[in-house]
Amino acid sequence: MSHNPTEVFAGGIVLAAAVAFAVYAGQAAGLAQGGASYDLSASFRSLEGVSIGTDVRLAGVKIGTVTGVELNPETFRADTVFSVKEGIQIPDDSSVVISSEGLLGGNFVEIMPGGSPFALEAGDEIVDTQGAVSLISLLVKFVAGGDDT
Repeated sequence: MSHNPTEVFAGGIVLAAAVAFAVYAGQAAGLAQGGASYDLSASFRSLEGVSIGTDVRLAGVKIGTVTGVELNPETFRADTVFSVKEGIQIPDDSSVVISSEGLLGGNFVEIMPGGSPFALEAGDEIVDTQGAVSLISLLVKFVAGGDDT
């Protein structure tokens, strides 16, 4: 079986492009998140649209990812663990909110920093949380003329 040098060269170029694309896709998805991080936890009433790998943002900047989600059978709340890049100090009176990227966008975990001079440490829990707001329930309230007076 003979191999044409042009075909071997073209195959090498295609293989190199595929590897470069795979590396780029992994970095863009945050799979190869470099650097040290520490874990924080929070408990939500509703975690709709959030799963493992979801972005954790502070002031719109990605500072970590959700690393664990499980239902607490005693409280019926979603216990969540997320990692935050080392060196980012989050005040201990901060709150965590499930936010949406827009009307049709996905959800992400947003940290709303407090004003305390003391920072959270690895393993701490953020108590002040606000779960996801369902767009469907808001539309139903609007259409039904939800009068709360």
